[in-house]
Amino acid sequence: MPQKKLDPATPRARLEIEFAEPHLLGPLFGEFDRNLVAIEDRLGVYIAARGNRVQVEGEPEAAARARDVLQGLYNRLNEGQDIDAEAVSAVIAMSGQPVLEGIVSDVSEPPKVMIRTRKKTIVPRSHTQATYMEALGRDDLIFALGPAGTGKTYLAVAQAVQQLIGGSVDRLILSRPAVEAGERLGFLPGDMKEKVDPYLRPLYDALYDMLPAEQVERRIASGEIEIAPIAFMRGRTLGDAFIILDEAQNTTPQQMKMFLTRFGMRSRMVVCGDPLQVDLPNPGMSGLADAVEKLEGIPKIATIRFGAGDVVRHPLVGRIVEAYEGPLT
Repeated sequence: MPQKKLDPATPRARLEIEFAEPHLLGPLFGEFDRNLVAIEDRLGVYIAARGNRVQVEGEPEAAARARDVLQGLYNRLNEGQDIDAEAVSAVIAMSGQPVLEGIVSDVSEPPKVMIRTRKKTIVPRSHTQATYMEALGRDDLIFALGPAGTGKTYLAVAQAVQQLIGGSVDRLILSRPAVEAGERLGFLPGDMKEKVDPYLRPLYDALYDMLPAEQVERRIASGEIEIAPIAFMRGRTLGDAFIILDEAQNTTPQQMKMFLTRFGMRSRMVVCGDPLQVDLPNPGMSGLADAVEKLEGIPKIATIRFGAGDVVRHPLVGRIVEAYEGPLT
């Protein structure tokens, strides 16, 4: 591994970590040491490995963060979790985020909150995601606000699948506005399913990531999983269900009120959207912003706000979001 050039005038720390399970060091370091290189590049440190010992050198705070990141990734591997480039990037980002007490969080411990589905175990990749996952398991109505790539819909679908598998709900209802907010579908070819499926594809993609394909198809055929545009919700009462509305910024206040009042007994509802990406003719008339303004602060209703720093796609996505919109608060 090429050595990093460190400024000799800068105070340095040299920290050493010893790992008990040498067979985990291969996946910890990554192919061609790419995980170590990522930590070095992001934190400005130098990492050297000898046997089962790893030495980190750099500015004291950066070296301590790098040590915690390595320990955290190792502990995840030791718990049977896989790590990839996204996980490495997320743990590095989380290592620099303060908790309420103003102390850097302990990323060296495995996550305390997780969602288990048939195909994978999902752990938070930012502090906001951890807060969101806690709300998904606790509150009756959750508003998840923020840019694309922060896991708003994906984590909601994961929680919904977990509850369906566990039997705490009887069905999943996944919905979103189709074609902007006016749902102008008549000009599209095909029957109604063929018209709306392209706009519901992200929901299908998330489901197939959580469940085997044959189970998704069987549960859709049986009605346990329903994926439909918001117009199909009118006049219904949705009990014993986990209900998700995606792209909610493209609803009108009237549509949002209609959707929220579908709430039935023993149900949970998640409303996801990006308030800064409204496609309505009058962006100021978004039903999402209106609902949050009216309902925020009511018990059992949680509002989770994601920012560009919570983007868990390619690291460039977060920078693109900031470049277009500025840091979100």
